[in-house]
Amino acid sequence: MPLVCGVDSSTQSTKVELRDAETGVPVASGRAPHPVTSPPRSEQWPAEWWSAYEAARAAAGHHDDVAAIAVAGQQHGLVVLDANDEVIRPAKLWNDVESAPDAARLVDTLPGGAAAWAQRCGSVPLASFTVSKLAWLRRAEPDGYARVARVLLPHDWMTWRLSGARVTDRGDASGTGYWSPHTSTWCAELLAQVDPDVEWRTKLPEIAGPLDEVGRNGHAVVAPGTGDNMAAALGVGLGPGDVALSIGTSGTVYAVSASPTADPSGAVAGFADATGAFLPLVCTLNATKVTDALARVLDLDHDTFDRLALDAEPGAAGVVLVPYFDGERTPNRPHARGLLAGLRGDVRREQLARAAFEGVVCGLLEGLDALLAACDPATVGSHDGRLVLVGGGARSRAYRQVVADLAGRPVTVPAAEEQVATGACVQAAAVLHRCPPAAVADAWGLRAGTIVEPTPGVDAAAIRTRYAEARA
Repeated sequence: MPLVCGVDSSTQSTKVELRDAETGVPVASGRAPHPVTSPPRSEQWPAEWWSAYEAARAAAGHHDDVAAIAVAGQQHGLVVLDANDEVIRPAKLWNDVESAPDAARLVDTLPGGAAAWAQRCGSVPLASFTVSKLAWLRRAEPDGYARVARVLLPHDWMTWRLSGARVTDRGDASGTGYWSPHTSTWCAELLAQVDPDVEWRTKLPEIAGPLDEVGRNGHAVVAPGTGDNMAAALGVGLGPGDVALSIGTSGTVYAVSASPTADPSGAVAGFADATGAFLPLVCTLNATKVTDALARVLDLDHDTFDRLALDAEPGAAGVVLVPYFDGERTPNRPHARGLLAGLRGDVRREQLARAAFEGVVCGLLEGLDALLAACDPATVGSHDGRLVLVGGGARSRAYRQVVADLAGRPVTVPAAEEQVATGACVQAAAVLHRCPPAAVADAWGLRAGTIVEPTPGVDAAAIRTRYAEARA
């Protein structure tokens, strides 16, 4: 029985999922942790990702049965190699905010500022973007910067280790801040804002097509791979009209679009997807880490904390938590901190728990508002489309219910729990079978899931207004 292997190389761990290449039925999986990071400096050595992959792959087994493999990686990270293909320094990850001043300088020095950046690459650079991290490297570590021969993203580096191919895909490339959604090529003039004296095209990977075979790992076909959000979209069969809300270490809201977006405010990143379309996305830095932290403060396990939040009335009796624990990306407040408001002498644990979930969800729904405002309403977020909840937070009953309550619409929770790894499997199968990823997702039944209905009578507008006032 031929299998496909999907690899999710995230901030926290590597997950490997094996599925039947024809039916999509899960066969085996493995998982291994990455070293813990703590912003504002968030870095990991790529070799640690590879060690985690080898451990997770060994746990999954079936080494002779895999016919195709794809890697989905955390977006935006910066991996720099020297002329001998040795890693020069630890990779700076998406949630590292040391490059915030460099991002601001890049925006200011390009004629036309934020609007020009959005028009050229679909996004306005923030601290998370690869282009900002390159500028940081030039400023903060000039000796290391002088040795840079190749610039890769995390998934590019993993794909290179698997296949020997120096490639990326348009989905992950779109998160660098130097890829053009109009030409599907690298933007040399944007990289010139980092350093005008470098021939950048010689240092960047080739951009593979969605169904390209980029190499072999043993007898297994290696697919191009992609970014984690793009893979998650494949893993839930995200289509026109659907919106995905992902709650993990970070939070994201994204949708499939037929055309690129250009939001000069910087709230909406104009990403591409892994199929040839586009994936406008809003990202927040603080999601499950917020509810994890409050559970720790209250000395409760996750299940008990979940139940406590569901025992509280919607709105938490006016208690509001603004979840900017480690700075924030949307809105762009890299040095912000969390805030509790509306406390009274009779405050209860249940209200604190509910406020934690509601604060995370309110921030994400503000992102959804920005996404819908930046996109064509005829194709993005239509009333007939699904609101799909993914990520580790989707396992939480409290997150499921709070999302439905505050969005005021049914929420679909897919059956597959590891949507990024599942999406990597979808891409691997699509390359193996030479068919569109959407056809694979449909054949595997990935659009189905549990439906969570909103609680009747919840005043979502009032809850969201209190949140907006607290974080102003």
